[in-house]
Amino acid sequence: MPTNVGEPHSNGTIPIPRASNDGGTPSGTLSTVQSNSGQSWAASENTVVGEGVKEAQLQYLTDQLKVENRIKEGAENLLQMPLTDALRSQVESELATARQKIATIQRSMDTMAGRNGPRKRSNETPNGTKRKFNGQPLMSATNWKEEGAEKDDFHSAMHQANSAIRALLHLSRQHSYGTQNSSIPSPSTSPSTSTLPNPATATDTELNRARVEAMNKLVGILQRNLRVRYELEVGEVVRAVLPSLADKASKQSRATAYRLLRHSLVDAHSVRRLGEQNLDWFIVKSLCRDNKHTVEKEQAIKLIRAIVEIGSERHSPHSTVGTGTVPLSDAVMRAVIAVAEYPEDPFKPICVQTLTEILLIDIELMSRTGGIRVLLHALAEGPLEMAPLLSAAFLHIIDSPRTRAYLRPGTDLEIALSGITDAYGKGGEHTERVKGCARIVSSMLRTWSGLMYCCINDKVAIKTVIDCLRVPSLEAREVILDMFFDLLNIKPPEWHRAFIDGRRLTMYRRSRQSAEMQASNEIPSRPQDTLKLTDQYIALLILIFTKAGLIDALTSMFEESGVGSALSRKATLLLAEMLQKANRVLPLSIAAKIQALPRIFKLASDYDENEHRIIGSSVLSAIDSFNRHRARLEPPVKGDAPRPRANSVEESVRRGQRAVEQDKLKARMQMDDKTFQALLLETQVMLTKDHTKWNFDTLQELVEGPLHNPKRMEEAIKVLRYIRKLMSFFHPMARRFSDQPKAKNGRWVRLGCSLLNALLASQEGVKFLAEDEFLPQLYKSFDQLDPHTATPTSDPIFSKKRMQDTLTYGYFEMLGTLSKRKEGIELLEKFKLFSAFYVLTELRGREDLVTAIIENLDYSIDGHSRIVFSKALTSSYTHIRHYATERLGALIRSSQTASAWTLRLLLTQLYDPALEVREMAVQLLEGACESMDVLQMVVEMQPTLDHLGEVGHPLLLKFMSTPTGFRYLYAADYIDREMELWFHERNLHYVVHIEVFLAKAFSQAATEDDDDILAFDGIVPPHFYGVMAKTDLGCEVLQDKGHFADFAHFIRRHGLESEDRDLILKLKSILWAVGNIGATERGLPFLEEEEVIPAILEIAERSLVLSVRGTCFFVLGLISSTPQGAEILDDYQWEATLSPLGLPTGLCVPVDVDKFVSIPAWECVANEAVDDSRLAPPESPEEMEVMTAIYNLANTVIANAASRSLTKMKSKPEYRHIFTSPSMFYRALHTISSQKYRMPVRRYIFDLFNIDLDADVVKQLSDCAISLRVPLATPEAADPSPVQEKPRETVVQTFRPRPARPVVSESEDEESDVEEKEVAAKKRRAPVMSLRPKSRIIGFN
Repeated sequence: MPTNVGEPHSNGTIPIPRASNDGGTPSGTLSTVQSNSGQSWAASENTVVGEGVKEAQLQYLTDQLKVENRIKEGAENLLQMPLTDALRSQVESELATARQKIATIQRSMDTMAGRNGPRKRSNETPNGTKRKFNGQPLMSATNWKEEGAEKDDFHSAMHQANSAIRALLHLSRQHSYGTQNSSIPSPSTSPSTSTLPNPATATDTELNRARVEAMNKLVGILQRNLRVRYELEVGEVVRAVLPSLADKASKQSRATAYRLLRHSLVDAHSVRRLGEQNLDWFIVKSLCRDNKHTVEKEQAIKLIRAIVEIGSERHSPHSTVGTGTVPLSDAVMRAVIAVAEYPEDPFKPICVQTLTEILLIDIELMSRTGGIRVLLHALAEGPLEMAPLLSAAFLHIIDSPRTRAYLRPGTDLEIALSGITDAYGKGGEHTERVKGCARIVSSMLRTWSGLMYCCINDKVAIKTVIDCLRVPSLEAREVILDMFFDLLNIKPPEWHRAFIDGRRLTMYRRSRQSAEMQASNEIPSRPQDTLKLTDQYIALLILIFTKAGLIDALTSMFEESGVGSALSRKATLLLAEMLQKANRVLPLSIAAKIQALPRIFKLASDYDENEHRIIGSSVLSAIDSFNRHRARLEPPVKGDAPRPRANSVEESVRRGQRAVEQDKLKARMQMDDKTFQALLLETQVMLTKDHTKWNFDTLQELVEGPLHNPKRMEEAIKVLRYIRKLMSFFHPMARRFSDQPKAKNGRWVRLGCSLLNALLASQEGVKFLAEDEFLPQLYKSFDQLDPHTATPTSDPIFSKKRMQDTLTYGYFEMLGTLSKRKEGIELLEKFKLFSAFYVLTELRGREDLVTAIIENLDYSIDGHSRIVFSKALTSSYTHIRHYATERLGALIRSSQTASAWTLRLLLTQLYDPALEVREMAVQLLEGACESMDVLQMVVEMQPTLDHLGEVGHPLLLKFMSTPTGFRYLYAADYIDREMELWFHERNLHYVVHIEVFLAKAFSQAATEDDDDILAFDGIVPPHFYGVMAKTDLGCEVLQDKGHFADFAHFIRRHGLESEDRDLILKLKSILWAVGNIGATERGLPFLEEEEVIPAILEIAERSLVLSVRGTCFFVLGLISSTPQGAEILDDYQWEATLSPLGLPTGLCVPVDVDKFVSIPAWECVANEAVDDSRLAPPESPEEMEVMTAIYNLANTVIANAASRSLTKMKSKPEYRHIFTSPSMFYRALHTISSQKYRMPVRRYIFDLFNIDLDADVVKQLSDCAISLRVPLATPEAADPSPVQEKPRETVVQTFRPRPARPVVSESEDEESDVEEKEVAAKKRRAPVMSLRPKSRIIGFN
């Protein structure tokens, strides 16, 4: 047989992409057929003919033809890609071989078909259309997988799928039917029926193996052909696999059956059809099995997850979250919940995750079956890695009033705090749990829903966490302090550790310099005093924490442990940082109250208690020391090049250093002849050529000092010939400088640059350079790299290796030094070095030279340097263009004034063919346009940016913010087009964009992901309507369109919407639009005219959707960013934060915080309801006793006694028939499906009954479900729930009772009334509760 496609060969192969069946994109890899196995086709033909099987021969040749065709297609595709020369020639030879073999095979096939006249090719259908070969398979069932190596076409796949189902149905015939089946002919269309074992005579192992093979084949077909899944009837598949799910089948068989069912689900309809097939008891039993059956449990859980994923009805168009339906019965739900509760089950995490997903879709189902309780316990007790997922889900639930009603206020979610509150006395091993719990609390307090939920009942949850600082547990307190550092976004500088360790905060010269360098590197191009959303949220957090008593708790720590311990110093640090933050982000009147620190001042002034006075004054002293040190060491935040302050502590030192340097320079320049000659001799340059013996320090002093004096330079050149000897060291052909290793020799490069500077400073120096061999030799060295040169050199001066390892790279720095002066540029032009640069930029594979040129050349003088740079910007290599664009951005940032030539070059890069270059150019241009001069210059150039699509959007918004740019874009119809887009779509996208950013900015992950922080630095992203309102013309257009009036109308009409998700999203988008308009001085009159601000304030304080309140909070901050807006909000008791100059910063907080964060109280509607469908009571006393004991198993107190009594009953003859009765088995199953039972108990109940689950038993259970159920006779007893608006659709519930009400609102008296009516109606029937024992429990006698 031919070599398998994709197999590796031992004799060395090349990877060739395999062409897809439809000639699309290549996928996978093909190996060439082994040469030693490639017998001649004639020999192959003779071999096959010798066997005398013509069909087999045709099939063999067809298979070979397929393989060779794929190799040919793969090789052709591979040749389209960039390859090395060696690999390309190898692929071409493989392609030629494949074509030759294809021709040979086709000749052989034509020869065979010749005697019957012109026959169609094997890959054509009767009507002449091409199709993939699909002859009758000649191989047995074991080769099905091999046959499926290629993707089948639909008809053959459908045929094979039907064959597999028929094979499974054939295998499902019982032994008792063996004699009848023997007369039935096996389906001839099935490729394997002839090889299938006879169900009448085969062993169970053989039957299981055959079923698994058949199901695996069917799964393979469904995986490769999506269309077959739609065509197959789910009911048919279930009938075929039912015997494989029985207890008698192997666990592998059951696992494969679940896998097959999962792959047969494609849409909600298929899930509904599956739900009609009575499979729930099989799934419940599988989930109850022990860890020896993990393969089966895994597939059962995957099937459940597929049902949730595919079959759930998420939301109706106008509903809130959690109001969908999940097509799982209560029985299956309780089985999944039992796995999620059992700590030793390996599938606990995935079941917890599945329940979390169901919680977000169908909270009513979770509430009814007790899933919410399980998730809350998982949140409190772990596993820790699930905590972020669970807390995020619950925070999502809290946001909406409809779903938060399922949680008990003040108790349910507070279970997450137990890790912190229970920490005292637990020891060091509990620390990890405390840290995990702190992360959960931190994530809760960073969302609007979590923060406002924690503020209910007068902030009791936050106060509880803060009060843990008073509990003497070192580890827990340290974790809580770290949590507050994290929450308030406090980034400790390097010297925090010294502060905590109690060391004196002296002036660290090195740390200051590094801090300044770091600051200068990291300063973004946008001004630093722009408003940040994160700062506004932190302002609110500081307000809430101080009201909850954080400062008092920190003061208690000082009193208790004194100021000496590291923990109290850390608390001091937190207090100092909090005061700093409050001073920056809170209004002065509010910050002043926090800064007062009355309790600490009271301690410091307590002359009765010396200890108190010491503590108070030490804390105040530490805070003062911290503030002074911070002011001294913290880098300035404004400006691109921070200038040292004239009144700073170090100014006198700096002045002294500058004076010393100037005096030294003067002394060097005014050196007398004798000293100068002595200095020349001291350098040793005149005495030896060995540079290692030269006195480098003296040489450097000479070059940087006296040689800048034209007279001394002339003397050194003409009289002493000193400069000639020194310059000969730098000559490339001398190989003295250029052969020095790169490591530790950079000083010689700096010396060369200094020497050239000194030479260019005098006419004699320039004349010397024009006559010296230095520049001509450089030109010759570059010429060695020219591919068109007549004499190629084996080891050129500027080879890649020498550029990497030696000082050769330094020549580019020296050429850069020459390019800084007009005289130097003339020299470069004279010796044709610019011509050499043009050649170098074209060299393939020498990016190092191009980058060295563009990095070192100076572009301040117009001329060839700029032309070389523009040539690099338009290089044929993307990475060079990318690097050159990056360099261009650095040039623009470093220049003090707007430069037209750099901006023109940058605008050219906007049309680059490579997307990454265009994106970078947009980013650089956007950063440059922060400067109004640059923006004005770019707008005047009138670039067309339509081709950039979304990438150019921020740039166009920048253009819009200037009158010239707005007119230009308005004339180009951009404004009208974009306005319609924003009105209908982009407003919504903006909300998603900004909420995703806030989630990232506040999550722990954001601190690790630098890209995200840089991409969105907390500054409100530009909004189309906000930018429009910056110009008079924009305001006119906005007025004419009437969009703002629509916004105001929508806010007034739907401001307090709490149910419809779509309306809530639209409301948020409109609030952001209004806020951005109100953030400009020209836009604020729109808000005043429509009286929108009072409406926004009402929403902020009364909306039941907490995230909408949060949006209003940020929007009010935007409105407060103008003096007039801040003044208006001040009238409504919202105070804006002002800068020291009295200008608004765009931060705003309510004076009455409690009013803003308070949520109206709610009644919890969740109730883990006992199933309200009653079963007819057992008929015999023995059955009653058994059921009583099974009920008692749910009670952990008496469960052991109940299990002993059940064991005793099972051993007695009069009870034995009960444990084989399907009706009693159904009663037990109904009990565990409507009550909470732990996993071991569920397993025990299944083991109690001597009944093997199979299709017949499941049918009997279904009959029992109908016959034993007693409908509720009193409709008035069913009190309709206020939450449930429509009856739930029961999908997977042949046995599932009518859904329980989410609220059982009857009192116990009403329940007893109902029971009395039922007893009156049916004398013999006792109420269910009468099954409970009254005076004794069997087994205690």
